[in-house]
Amino acid sequence: MTPSASIQELVGDGWIAPRARFATDAALRSLNGEWAFRASPSRAAAPDDLGSADGAGWERIPVPSSWPMQGHGTPAYTNVRFPFPVDPPHVPDANTVGDLVRTFEWPGGPALLRLDGVDATGEVWVNGRRIGSTAGSRLVHEFDLSDVIRAGTNTIALRVAQWAATSYLEDQDMWWLPGVFRDVAVQALPAGGLQDVRVEAQWAGGRGVLLVDADTRDGATAVVDVPSLGLTGLATGVAHDVGPVDGWTAETPALVDVVVRTPSERADLRVGFRTITIEDAQLKVNGRRIRIRGVNRHEHHPDLGRVIPADVVRAELLLMKQHNINAIRTSHYPPHPDLPGLADELGFWLVDECDLETHGFFEVGWRGNPSDDADWEPAYLDRMRRTVARDRNHASVIMWSLGNEAGTGRNLEASAMLSHELDPSRPVHYEGDWSSTSVDVYSRMYAHQDEVDAIGRSAEEPLPDAEADAHRRALPFLLCEYAHAMGNGPGGLSEYEASFRRYPRTQGGFVWEWLEHGIRRTTADGREYFAYGGDFGEELHDGNFVADGLVDADRNPRPGLLDYGKVIEPIALEIDGARVRVTDGYDFADLADVELRWTRGSAGGVLPLPPTGPGETTEVELPDGAVGDGVLTVAAVLAVDVAWAPAGHEIAWAQAGTLPAPPEVDARIGLEVQDGVVRIGPGAFDAATGRLRSIGGAPVDGPTLSLWRAPTDNDLGVAQFLEGGVSDADAWVAAGLDRLHERVVAVRTADDALEVETVVAPAALAHRVRVRQRWTSDGDALRLDVVVTPEADWTSGWARVGLELVLPWTADSIEWDGFGPGQRYPDTGQAQRRGTFVVDGAAALHTDYVRPQENGSRAGVRRLVVADGGRGLVVTGDGFSFTASPWTSAELAAATHPTELPASDRTRLTLDLAEHGVGTASCGPGVLPQYRLDAREVAATLVFRAR
Repeated sequence: MTPSASIQELVGDGWIAPRARFATDAALRSLNGEWAFRASPSRAAAPDDLGSADGAGWERIPVPSSWPMQGHGTPAYTNVRFPFPVDPPHVPDANTVGDLVRTFEWPGGPALLRLDGVDATGEVWVNGRRIGSTAGSRLVHEFDLSDVIRAGTNTIALRVAQWAATSYLEDQDMWWLPGVFRDVAVQALPAGGLQDVRVEAQWAGGRGVLLVDADTRDGATAVVDVPSLGLTGLATGVAHDVGPVDGWTAETPALVDVVVRTPSERADLRVGFRTITIEDAQLKVNGRRIRIRGVNRHEHHPDLGRVIPADVVRAELLLMKQHNINAIRTSHYPPHPDLPGLADELGFWLVDECDLETHGFFEVGWRGNPSDDADWEPAYLDRMRRTVARDRNHASVIMWSLGNEAGTGRNLEASAMLSHELDPSRPVHYEGDWSSTSVDVYSRMYAHQDEVDAIGRSAEEPLPDAEADAHRRALPFLLCEYAHAMGNGPGGLSEYEASFRRYPRTQGGFVWEWLEHGIRRTTADGREYFAYGGDFGEELHDGNFVADGLVDADRNPRPGLLDYGKVIEPIALEIDGARVRVTDGYDFADLADVELRWTRGSAGGVLPLPPTGPGETTEVELPDGAVGDGVLTVAAVLAVDVAWAPAGHEIAWAQAGTLPAPPEVDARIGLEVQDGVVRIGPGAFDAATGRLRSIGGAPVDGPTLSLWRAPTDNDLGVAQFLEGGVSDADAWVAAGLDRLHERVVAVRTADDALEVETVVAPAALAHRVRVRQRWTSDGDALRLDVVVTPEADWTSGWARVGLELVLPWTADSIEWDGFGPGQRYPDTGQAQRRGTFVVDGAAALHTDYVRPQENGSRAGVRRLVVADGGRGLVVTGDGFSFTASPWTSAELAAATHPTELPASDRTRLTLDLAEHGVGTASCGPGVLPQYRLDAREVAATLVFRAR
């Protein structure tokens, strides 16, 4: 660091010591609302009158807000790269400065000002006097106003800089959005009141131990009441055995109201009793190993930027609970101060992360990384101290995280030491140092499923240092990020889950991530879409890498959330003949509030569960009506309303049985050739090309062979574990799968069969595929026996083996027997179940990803009906897949946003005989070997009928 960076720039000045957030009866005046605002292009250009400014004639913007979302400047997205030169601590002269001013009324008396979030730094004036500055965008800063506030009208002014020295510590894979984006408030400071409250509530053997430390003003004495336990006047600073109490866990979030009071102020806290330990290389709460079923959660809103309304936050946490998610990593900064309390109430394990990421230094080989520069130590320790101080009273917080992707160095080690010193009751997490010498868990990102399995078996590669290796092997293992939920995907969830369930040491992980960071925009003709990196003219950007969530920016579930909820379901159901084996996979909760519901066809019923505790298995007899032909579905559902879902909410399900087999077509009738048309049963074919032109009068064109698909984000990703670092999409394009040409070799007619042989090959290349079709009919249906054979040397696999039909009409109804109702690929779609499903046309099968790509495959199909009014076709087979889309793969691949897809009056129907998996190579492992589609011979039989 150069001498020009002062401690003030790195940690701010004038603030009071960091402290906990707690509810109090001291008067609180919110300063949220409309503020006067002006912007200057640089610090040098910002007027020096802020101390005396009254905002007259300025524009108005809301606080909290991100000012680019209010029309002042534009959002910018980078993942790793800094959007300014890497020259710490300096930032460019072009550095927007936003000045904000408002007045407020105060009845008189001492007070403090609380700023919950100012991006990037802010200077504060009250009544013309400068009182201090902030440093740490997502950290609380409080300032004592006692010497400056007055009864009546007061003026507050903030000067906020978009960039500062601290921006080098805040490169957190999200939109760069300056502004005062969290709450602003003034709170009274009553004489003899509470300055800080620190709670430690331990639990063991059914009893609670409560220790409350309270800092007071003016030497006042504080005491503690626990009304529900009949305890009053307990001394602070002393550990009290409060007797029998329910332990708090994410599954059983029992909270106790605790009052801390002085003669002049009362604080109300909701306290959970729980004890965190690490034993036998396992993270335990209240003596039991816990299973992390988590997500990484950024804070983003498509219209407001970094501001998220309270009702939206509650709704998204309820949605998490309803999909079996029990843990949140607050990536990569402390969340809004209200979130930990909501997690206490609803039940989540929180990994509370410090406001720190220096990832941009990766681009320069980590040279100059502040993590190993002693001059930056005050900033690291200040950020860690503020994180711990604010949230330490929350039972949901079970671990502190030093930050994310900040390399290694002395300042991270010092932060770990400080965290242990401030709060010995919680372990410390950091992924960036795989030796894990300074932390309490072994954490990784995007480790391959095979490596996770090896870690579970203690068969991982040893560290060079034997002592460090022994230390790490004694730690529990977590994946702080895995299964990159970008676009169509993620694949491979089931293989991760198998390791988490098999080995005590591998305790789960956090999917990246919960939410897509799309920004809502509207086309000239009024169609909405979500913008991503590059849509705002950024000099540097990382495209749609900001859109990698299990839900879209409006919190609508993507298919990946449904799959994740199914894979991690905490109740295991196994149907064995006339019995259902039920295993309680919760760590603490029994199944007293759960019942079983079964359905088979139109029949169904409810099965009460006998008492079943955590880890226990119960067998339940099925009634006679549940056993028979067809598909039986058994679901574990809530029997009563709970805080996060109503009665009837489905937690887990299983199926047994099969769908009806398609009718066979063996009898054959003769064919006739007339006027260039081959007619056989309901089908009419072009005699020269052998292509099917109609079925029962419904026009069709095809089938043609398709080996390609519009690349998914995961197809385009370079998997860490692929030889040569070549993406699947690049390999497919290099092999010419997107530019296939067909040559008719022969069209042969016999008395009862039409045989069509074609060769399909890419331009400029010599490898090819031979396709042999044999069409026969019993008079009512067409039977197609097809064999697809690769020839010459194929250097790549295929995306699919699809038979593509173009229907020159728009389907208004699509019905199928198979997996549904949503999409399913070889390594995704775990949430889809066997049944009969109907949708209103091809558009209803489409998933509107922010960047169009392959989607919508329905798998395991035995019967498919595609209809337009009274016409259409029926396809049967033994477990094929299909996609029906208004758009071709080429149209999907060419569009950068859904609004660019052309209007269509046709349906592209692709019948897939084999498909390549999805994987998670957009950031992580590619498609696992068992789900890859290598160039190989594929044979199948399909039957076509007129509807």
